[in-house]
Amino acid sequence: MNYHHLSVLVHRQAEKYGEKIALKYRDYDTAQWMPVTWREFSATVRRVARALVALGVAEQENVGVFSQNKPECLYTDFGAFANRAVTIPLYATSSSAQVQYIVNDAQIRYLFVGEQYQYDTAFHAFGFCHHLQRLIIFDPKVKRDARDVTSLYFHEFLAMGDAQGLNTAVEERTARASEEDLANILYTSGTTGEPKGVMLHHSNYMEAFRAHDIIFTSLTDNDVSMNFLPLTHIFERAWTFFCLHRGIQVCINLHPQDIQMTIKEIRPTAMCSVPRFWEKVYAGVQERIEQESGLRRRLIEDAIRVGRAHNIDYVRVGKTPPFGLHMKYLFYEKTVYHLLKKIIGIENGTFFPTAGATVSDEICTFAHSVGINLLVGYGLTESTATVSCFGLTHYEIGSVGTIIPGLEVKIGENSEILLRGKTITAGYYKRPEANAKAFDAEGWFHTGDAGYRKGNDLYLTERLKDLFKTSNGKYISPQALETRIGIDRYIDQIAIIADQRKFVSALIVPVYPLVEAYAKEKGLEWHSREELLAHPKVEALFRARIDTLQQPFAHYEQVKRFTLLPAPFSMERGELTNTLKLRRAVVAENYKDLIEKMYEE
Repeated sequence: MNYHHLSVLVHRQAEKYGEKIALKYRDYDTAQWMPVTWREFSATVRRVARALVALGVAEQENVGVFSQNKPECLYTDFGAFANRAVTIPLYATSSSAQVQYIVNDAQIRYLFVGEQYQYDTAFHAFGFCHHLQRLIIFDPKVKRDARDVTSLYFHEFLAMGDAQGLNTAVEERTARASEEDLANILYTSGTTGEPKGVMLHHSNYMEAFRAHDIIFTSLTDNDVSMNFLPLTHIFERAWTFFCLHRGIQVCINLHPQDIQMTIKEIRPTAMCSVPRFWEKVYAGVQERIEQESGLRRRLIEDAIRVGRAHNIDYVRVGKTPPFGLHMKYLFYEKTVYHLLKKIIGIENGTFFPTAGATVSDEICTFAHSVGINLLVGYGLTESTATVSCFGLTHYEIGSVGTIIPGLEVKIGENSEILLRGKTITAGYYKRPEANAKAFDAEGWFHTGDAGYRKGNDLYLTERLKDLFKTSNGKYISPQALETRIGIDRYIDQIAIIADQRKFVSALIVPVYPLVEAYAKEKGLEWHSREELLAHPKVEALFRARIDTLQQPFAHYEQVKRFTLLPAPFSMERGELTNTLKLRRAVVAENYKDLIEKMYEE
C-alpha cells in the first residue's frame, strides 16, 4: 500500500486512475450527478495551489473554509496542503459570532464561503475580524453585498492561478512538505464554553490510514461512498480522506436534509453517519410494521426474528446456523431484507461506519438482523476520529468496537478512557491551559469518557463531565437514558433533567405528525399544537411508552415527569451544537420555567 502525503495524494491517484471518476456532486438545476475524474480533480487542485500562492498565502498559514459539502472544499484542502498551508473548516450553520471567534483566534486572512448563508454570515462578521482580508465565494449564484469590494468568486480566484511562474513556488513548497506539518485545525463546537481548536498534523492522518487499511481490507476502489456528514466533522473528514487514499469514489451530498433523496439516487456501497440517521431508519421501519396488518406484518416480524437468530446468535459468534434457519434467512434476504434496504437506498451497501454518539443495542441488533453492516465505532476530534471500530468479521452488541492497531488505550481513575498514540492530537491551538488539563505527565490524553475493556473491545459507560448528581446523591447518566428513550418512534428529541434535582425529568420533542395521526385515530379534538400535547390521552401515550423503555434502569434513574414541547430544540437558540449535541446549560436556561413547573409539589 502506497502512503502518499496529502500534499501529493490527489496527483498520485490521478497518475494511477486517470479518467476514472473520483468525485460526483449533484447539479440541482438539472437534478443530475456530475462526475469529476481523477485527472480533473488533480488539475483543479493544482490551479487552487497556484492561486493560493498568487494571493500570498504563506507556508503553514491558516486558511478558512466556511461551506456546506462541495467539491470546492476538497479542491481547497488539497491545494492548501500542496503549499504546506493549514485549512480550518467551519460548520456551514455557524453563526456570525462563531465565525468571528474562529477567524480571529486563528488569524485567518482568507475565508472560502459556500452559498448565500455562509457569505452573508461571513460578510456580517468581516468588520469584526481584524486579520480577514478577503472572502472567496464557491457558489456563483451568491449575490454580493453592495459594499463588498474585495470578495472573489471561485472562478476568479482560480484564474489567478493561471499566471506564469507560480508553479515553481508550489513545487518547492510541496518538496518541503513533511508529516510533521500541521494539516488542519478543527474547532470543536463545544457543549460548554468557547470552542477549542484541535491541531491535526499530516502524521495523524497518515497513521489513521495505516490503521484503517488493516481493519478494512475488503474495501476496494470499486466502492462508492456517500459523503453525508459535514466535512467539518472529523469523522467525515478522516473517512473521506481515507476513501481518496483507497481510490474510492466519493459522492458529495450538498444539504444534509436531502440525504433521503440523494442516497436513493447514488445507492452507495459505503457511508459513514451518526446514530441519528439509523434511529430515523429504525423508527421508519417500526412505523411501517405498525401500518401493516395480517400476513404482511407477521412476515416482516418473522424476518427480523429469523435474521436475529441467524446473524446474532450464530454467524456473529462463529457458529453454523441450522439448515432450516439458514434457508429461511436466504429467502428473507432476497425478499424482505432486500426490499427494506432498497427503500432506504442501501441495497448495495457493505460498509456503514457509525459513531459520534451511543448506538442503542436495539438499533444495532435490528441492523445486523436484516443484514445491514452497521460498523459501530468510537472516536474524538482529538484522536483523528477512530479510537475503536468493528470491521465486517467481528462485532459485539453494546461495544463501541475493537481498539485500532497502534493505539494505546488505558482505563484510568473513575474508569476514564485514556489514549496515547500517533493519531492523537499534539494539543489545542494556543491553549496551554487546556493542554495541561487534557494531557498528563506520561502523555496520556484524558477523553472525559468512562468505559471498560473486554480484551481488545471497548465499552462506554458514560460521559464523566455530563454525569448528573441528584439532590439525593445518586449519579445519573443522561446520555444512557436519552439513547434508550430516544429510539421510540414518537420521540424526535429528548433532554434529561436531573442535576441537583430530587428526581429525573425530561423535556421531549415529539414527532408531531405521528402524534396528530394518533389523535385523529382516537377522535381527540384540539385547536393548537400546545393543546394537543397537553391532552391527557397524549400524555398517557407517552407515559406508557417511556415506562416500557426505561424498565432496565434503576428506580432512581427513571423519568418521573416530562413535558412535551411544541417546538424542537434548535441551533438558532443555542440549544444544539453544530453536531446536534445538546447544550445542556442553554436548554436549562431557555426552559427554566417549564423545568421548575415539573418540580412543583
